[in-house]
Amino acid sequence: MASDLDSGSHSVYSLHYHLILVTKYQHGVLTEERTNFIHGVIDGFAEKYDVEVSHLDGEDDHIHILFKTKPTTNLVKFVNTLKGATARRVRNEFPELKDEQVDSFWNDSYCLISTGQVSLDVLTEYVENQRR
Repeated sequence: MASDLDSGSHSVYSLHYHLILVTKYQHGVLTEERTNFIHGVIDGFAEKYDVEVSHLDGEDDHIHILFKTKPTTNLVKFVNTLKGATARRVRNEFPELKDEQVDSFWNDSYCLISTGQVSLDVLTEYVENQRR
């Protein structure tokens, strides 16, 4: 079995995360075109945070982002930057969203799970809780 370990000058690590972002009020505004645009925006600044996005997918009201990081990555700063940057850029690129959204693009909360803890039940529970 191949090992998926990265290393630094004094450490060996494997830090993989699953981030779920839900649109505000579960508005179904994420088309395939908009999701691809968001992926491009994230790729544009992820390197600055030592983040490597391995997968991004979702449905019309949420996205799943799988990524790996270094131990020095400030995850809260990365997620907040990701939410702010993608919301601004999507609203600029797709002005018709003003008719579809009430105020903010993303829900204030997010779900960040280390991939060792990911299960379909956890993901389903999170998305369902956001719909309530």
